[in-house]
Amino acid sequence: MNFSSQLQQATLLKRYKRFLVDLRTADGEEFTVHCANTGRMTNCADPGFTAYYSTSDNPKRKYMHSLELTQDQVGHFICVNTAVANKVAVEAIERGIITQLNGYDTLQTEIKYGAENSRIDILLSSNENGQPPHLCYVEVKSVTLLEQQQGFFPDAETARGQKHLRELIQIKQQGHRAVLLFAALHTGIKNVRPAAHVDQKYAALIKEAISHGVEIIAYRAHVDDRQVQLIEEIPFDCA
Repeated sequence: MNFSSQLQQATLLKRYKRFLVDLRTADGEEFTVHCANTGRMTNCADPGFTAYYSTSDNPKRKYMHSLELTQDQVGHFICVNTAVANKVAVEAIERGIITQLNGYDTLQTEIKYGAENSRIDILLSSNENGQPPHLCYVEVKSVTLLEQQQGFFPDAETARGQKHLRELIQIKQQGHRAVLLFAALHTGIKNVRPAAHVDQKYAALIKEAISHGVEIIAYRAHVDDRQVQLIEEIPFDCA
């Protein structure tokens, strides 16, 4: 995914009220930008980090700028706009990067499903000889929490994430393919595991999902101020 316009650079001052971040430009101007991230953003939005932001041409927006990336003190790029994860996942599937998801004829996004009124991020399907379609439900999660050289998900307790795991289990029980795709959008993350120290119930549900046949895969991204792109599979460990 290429950014539609050149991102601008500033220094991150603070994040507050969840969706707001204050920045300061090199010439000393301070201003507020919107941040599309509901998580804690642990180790992703520390004061002093370099921030990369986009600018909207929509005059009705209260905040004209949006935080897209941060860069930590050791140079790792972090995509903090969680909406990007679905976009890069779709692109990677269409380009054949995620080999586990090759071979489907149709790709749809944001399709309603499940007993808990959910929307699946990606629905893949294929038809053979007039038979009922083979369906593959793919839930995508953005991973940005890095602690002691280890990538973790989630970075905050997530009732929504727990719901998605229950839905995937039910999909598998109905005879369809169910996949949880972790998109590591932090260039320092080389492997992923459930953050039991953050959300113990989510970690337990991961193990339950695996026992029911839900597939879990993780891919890391190349991230810079021009593009974000999933490039290769990395290990996932549920221990």
